[in-house]
Amino acid sequence: MMRLDKFLAKMGAGSRQEVKSYIRKGMVSVNGETVSRPETKIDEEKDEIFLQGKRIAYAAFEYYMLNKPAGVISATEDKKETTVVDLIREKKRKDLFPVGRLDKDTEGLLLITNDGVLAHRLLSPNHHVDKTYFVRVHGRVTEEEEKSFLAGVNIGTGDEEEWTRPARLEILKSGEESEVRLTIQEGKYHQIKRMFQAVGMEVLYLKRLSMGKLTLDPGLKPGEYRLLTEKELCDVTDENAGRH
Repeated sequence: MMRLDKFLAKMGAGSRQEVKSYIRKGMVSVNGETVSRPETKIDEEKDEIFLQGKRIAYAAFEYYMLNKPAGVISATEDKKETTVVDLIREKKRKDLFPVGRLDKDTEGLLLITNDGVLAHRLLSPNHHVDKTYFVRVHGRVTEEEEKSFLAGVNIGTGDEEEWTRPARLEILKSGEESEVRLTIQEGKYHQIKRMFQAVGMEVLYLKRLSMGKLTLDPGLKPGEYRLLTEKELCDVTDENAGRH
């Protein structure tokens, strides 16, 4: 059981003070009856709650696929910058967060949810979840880099060593500017940029294509998003057996 005002605020109907005002003004009904007391207890999973005739359905968890555009930061809130959560306009939950971070200038697949258990399993290196990126770099990528990345790269600075786990590098185009598909199972700070920097190359463009079985919908333009399909959600949770 949950307080009515708390439920409405959690489902994004307004701030706690705003929804209290809605309730006291008779704008909210529970199971067909108008309710005027914010502290009224409701069963969030069974009761039917309407605000000004619009059904407010309970959502314990939300899962959105976002094609993150460049120029947006991977955070829940920021006073100066637009965040990835700001882009999710129809969200019900106020506790959404991005699963992992993409640099401000990086594009591509980002999962936005409030499911902390799932997020931990997807991000933990111990679960060996593949993260695949399209990368354009300044420099000629050869089989030598393929072997180096597969063996692990030292991305440390100075005398401090910091080795990456083995990564799979597929060369798509090799030249003054090269294009590759790179798969890693970690998420170290600026990892991909530092990996290429370690072999004398500069990343010009970076886009995440997939995370485990979750693949970026090619129909989503940068900045667009949608809810995960049932199959996608099943695929993600199947990869993390034991969660439910």
